[in-house]
Amino acid sequence: MNAPDLIEGDGQLRWYVLKVQSNRERTIRDSIQRRVRQEGLQHYFAEIIIPTEKVAETRGGKRRVSERKLYPGYIMIKMILNDESWYLIRETAGVGDFTGAAGKPHPMKDDEIQRMLGLETAKEEVVQPKVKIDFAPGDRVKIKEGSFESFEGTVDTVDEVSGRVNVLVEIFGRSTPVELGYWQVEAV
Repeated sequence: MNAPDLIEGDGQLRWYVLKVQSNRERTIRDSIQRRVRQEGLQHYFAEIIIPTEKVAETRGGKRRVSERKLYPGYIMIKMILNDESWYLIRETAGVGDFTGAAGKPHPMKDDEIQRMLGLETAKEEVVQPKVKIDFAPGDRVKIKEGSFESFEGTVDTVDEVSGRVNVLVEIFGRSTPVELGYWQVEAV
């Protein structure tokens, strides 16, 4: 495939977004890094990032923190775009294309990349992992422990940071909000 008039040649490191095969982001990133080393093109590439967030979930009574991809099927890459770097990326197995208009890669704006990578918050700030909660507002749930055990209700709000779920429960003919831990409810 030719690179028709796509290189402006300003020699600047810029962020680009690559569309890649889903669930293969890490192996594709590793493959690109390996090819860059093999072909001696390290001076054209700065960073290759798979944006993720930390998610806490409880399974079998044990709390586990894992990483979840923010943009499955996409990789962010900071590089100098020229013929050599463009062909290296395009010829890597699993890479679909650069995002952009009509196959012509366009660099991302700095503020967009900051937002996508979550760099707009202060670096010193410790980011608490979000709790993976499989409920959404409007879902029917049954309370499985606590004062309202065996009551059924509708999820009103979900707070992934604290792991709390507000459930609207019918008590004496009135809808009453009850705040519970996400582990205290189950889907109906």
